[in-house]
Amino acid sequence: MLRTPTGGAGHGTAAAGGRAMSIGTVLLQLRDEFPEVTISKIRFLEAEGLIEPQRTPSGYRKFSPADVERLAQVLRMQRDHYLPLKVIREHLEALARGEQAALPSGGGQGESVDVPWDQARGQTTAARIGRSELLAAAEATEEQLDEWESYGLIVPAVGGSYDAEAVTVARLVADLGRFGLEPRHLRAVKAAAEREAGLVEQIVAPLRRHRNPQTRAHAEATAKELAELSVRLHAALVQTALKVSFH
Repeated sequence: MLRTPTGGAGHGTAAAGGRAMSIGTVLLQLRDEFPEVTISKIRFLEAEGLIEPQRTPSGYRKFSPADVERLAQVLRMQRDHYLPLKVIREHLEALARGEQAALPSGGGQGESVDVPWDQARGQTTAARIGRSELLAAAEATEEQLDEWESYGLIVPAVGGSYDAEAVTVARLVADLGRFGLEPRHLRAVKAAAEREAGLVEQIVAPLRRHRNPQTRAHAEATAKELAELSVRLHAALVQTALKVSFH
């Protein structure tokens, strides 16, 4: 069984048979565990020296199962520990030398802490991360984050920390930016998301105000289910629109 750098069980990312894979095949291999990974992300990690796939005489990348597992390890450390690429590279190099290197923590300024997420609703706490961790996780610059915040795509909490969802948003905005989509282009996406969230809130708000704790708990489960259905509908409608436009 494949093992992660932290000693946990792997997720079967390496291909059976040890055959070399194209970048498209690697993307499909990783999508189950990392649904947000893109070809541009894989190329970026190669450019940063995190992976070194072989090249055919015509210049095409060919990834071995070891390359795919190393790539998965990098993505896990980014996702689960918000580590900068430099730290990830040093950790993997130490492992390659046979050293028993402990996985570093995100640490430093902006270290993750537990803070109240929504005291007014009496909900549980959620982990927040600092600005430096967000920048590292999204591989973004200070200037980029400032611009994302100016358009409301990323919203810091009081005190300058960010909730965990900000990492997902930042990574997606960064990936879209590599295709030329700027924050100003994404204002319509944000507005649509806020309208969808408003519809969900209309449905669950009466349940959240209920005096029965079980009813309030049901409100959160309902909100989650409605959000998932809304996301799936949005994705299906976009896919349908693109298919129609290409005909």
